[in-house]
Amino acid sequence: MKKSLLVAALVAGFAGVAHAETSVTLYGIVDAGIGYERVKGSVGGFNIDAKRTGLLSGGQSSSRWGLKGTEDLGNGLQAVFVLENGFDVGNGTATQGGRMFGRQSTIGLRSDAWGQLDFGRQTNIASKYLAGVVSPFGTDFSQARAGTTFGAADSVRYDNMVMYQTPNYSGFQFGVGYSFNNSGNQQFKVSGSDEPNTRAWTTGLRYANGPLAAALTYDQLKTPGFADAFGQENVSIKAWNLGASYDFEIVKVHAGVGQARNGWLTSLRYGGETLETGAGYIANDGMKINSYTVGLSAPVGANGSVLASWGMADPRSNGNLLSGVSLRKQHAYSLGYTYALSKRTNVYALGSYVDHVGFQDDLKATQIGVGLRHQF
Repeated sequence: MKKSLLVAALVAGFAGVAHAETSVTLYGIVDAGIGYERVKGSVGGFNIDAKRTGLLSGGQSSSRWGLKGTEDLGNGLQAVFVLENGFDVGNGTATQGGRMFGRQSTIGLRSDAWGQLDFGRQTNIASKYLAGVVSPFGTDFSQARAGTTFGAADSVRYDNMVMYQTPNYSGFQFGVGYSFNNSGNQQFKVSGSDEPNTRAWTTGLRYANGPLAAALTYDQLKTPGFADAFGQENVSIKAWNLGASYDFEIVKVHAGVGQARNGWLTSLRYGGETLETGAGYIANDGMKINSYTVGLSAPVGANGSVLASWGMADPRSNGNLLSGVSLRKQHAYSLGYTYALSKRTNVYALGSYVDHVGFQDDLKATQIGVGLRHQF
């Protein structure tokens, strides 16, 4: 009996050591509800009146599951990895173009002393640092998300990325990343031929200490050296953004400003639909868009929270593709509510309206929904 107890104690002890050195965690979010969506107006002379009422998949947060792990290498150094899959609750299929780990697939090294270095598919710095500062909706809540107004913060993901982020120094953190090809495998550049890869780099500085948070980011993407379907080649899409938030306890205020030049760093998406697509971006040499937003969030009772925001994307220059076309200021108005049923489960409601969708003179998008979200 004593021998059995000793063996059990030794096994438990070794298991504890192994657990301390290496860990793998399964995590995820499942989100669905009921919603109404409508896109109405005209694009390029074609009238549109599309609507649907039914299952709302990912009304607050896109559904996902993932594996993340760490291994202690000694002297404060860890090996880390994240493999994250996005999926649609309504039909069970993978999102992000059907990729198995389309949300993130990275491996790297982390140290409290010198920071973290990651390799693989991941979001850009603006999506990490800026989105949650400029808007109470962050990268969540579908049409209400910060990315509707700030394209660089619209959960922009790059393949073939190398990213470094410093440790947190008294609230400050700096990050920089470079993608050798933003989507798909990196292509060989044949001698004497044009550059076939879409290169991108992203950088930013954020501060978070007490009630104040702020972020400044810059992104640049250069399209391949051969003309696309619209005759665009070697276009450098650039975007800088600045945002801040302050928590007064009774209300948290958000604000942001930015500018995109020579295009938009993601496709234009509203509600559950993508209205305009490219290779993950829209290139238009000479185009300039200024973005502005204000928002707030406030606790309601012990478990509830209300969120509201307004955002405007203002085209200041049409660029080569839209010369002579009248572009309108896009306005987005959103209101949301969340109520926590437990630490992992909450219900939510959302109402969002966008006028002059994609800067079109007569195109509007409306989204209303309620849903249930569970985190594990």
